[in-house]
Amino acid sequence: MPAPPQHENLPGSKAVAADYRILVVDDIRDNVTMLAAHLEAKGYATLAAYSGVEALGISVREKPDLVMLDINMPQLSGLDVCAQLKEHPETKMIPVILVTAHSDTEDIVHGFEVGADDYLIKPYNHLEMLARIRSMLRIKDAQTQLLEANRKLDELNRGLERKVEKQVKELERVNRLRRFFSPQIVKRIVSARNEELLKEHRREITVVFLDLRRFTAFAESSSPQEVIQAVRDLHNTVGPIIFRYGGTLERFTGDGMMVFLGDPEPMPEHPVQAVRMCVEIRVEVAKLSDNWASQGHDLRLGIGVATGVASLGTIGFEGRLDYAAIGTVTNLAARLCGRAAGGQILIDESTCDKLPGDMHTAPCGEFTLRGLSTPRKVYEIQ
Repeated sequence: MPAPPQHENLPGSKAVAADYRILVVDDIRDNVTMLAAHLEAKGYATLAAYSGVEALGISVREKPDLVMLDINMPQLSGLDVCAQLKEHPETKMIPVILVTAHSDTEDIVHGFEVGADDYLIKPYNHLEMLARIRSMLRIKDAQTQLLEANRKLDELNRGLERKVEKQVKELERVNRLRRFFSPQIVKRIVSARNEELLKEHRREITVVFLDLRRFTAFAESSSPQEVIQAVRDLHNTVGPIIFRYGGTLERFTGDGMMVFLGDPEPMPEHPVQAVRMCVEIRVEVAKLSDNWASQGHDLRLGIGVATGVASLGTIGFEGRLDYAAIGTVTNLAARLCGRAAGGQILIDESTCDKLPGDMHTAPCGEFTLRGLSTPRKVYEIQ
């Protein structure tokens, strides 16, 4: 917005007095005519009103830059007009110069109390009048600039608030995704702004359950600090490996966790990657087990792996959503984990069939697993 105009008598000013409109109010027409003539001679544009009611109407409609207002008028005095102008939201910022034929201090004080910005006592010196007008217009210009600056500041603040709110929501969204997915998957979802990957669907995946053997006895006989630290050590060891292989962390199960590979991004060899992940996890957790053993705790990790089709998508309620895999394959992986001894990786037949020859397996026989209607062939990763 360009700077408000200034009076032509000001040094360096490029504006003219005609940029301002002054409303002259007096019930005596000759007074209005004479004052308007003086103002117009200096280049100001003028408006005329001959009563308080007319002055109010013109002020609301025309929004003059200044009002020269006679005090002594019938029906509605200049003081009453000034009070109403200063109360009206569309005219309260218009400067008002009261014009009075009396130098009564009480009237002058009353005028300032109802909102007048300045006053002139008749008969007045025209140079003084013009000086007071210029002063009021400078003040009005400064107020206009200040209001515009405040408006822009408010607009900037609102824009900043919207931007911060948007960024907070985006951060919450990213943090929510990081709970389940590896950094590379999160990056793809965020960069593409595509959460279609998380819509309900069915897909073949490989599910992995991990669980510490003899953890219940350990938790009953150990301090809370020891129990929580053991769980933290397990998660800190296993978590980076899971994400390195592109696994999705479905949930923690106290002393274990459920992970699946092949979703939300398809993974061509998810059974192979899952088994390789489990082998690395077994090696690293074995080091933890040795450390726990030195402290008198016998904690070993059992792992179950199964491949099959599952239903996938977000479940839960507002503020607490999980990305879940539901189906027989998850039950099978959980049951295999339950049958696995410490340091053992048990896999189902479907996973075994998809492994290359250099990944050695050994048959463990057929097992009837709880919750599953038919016996299942089980294999061990050697």
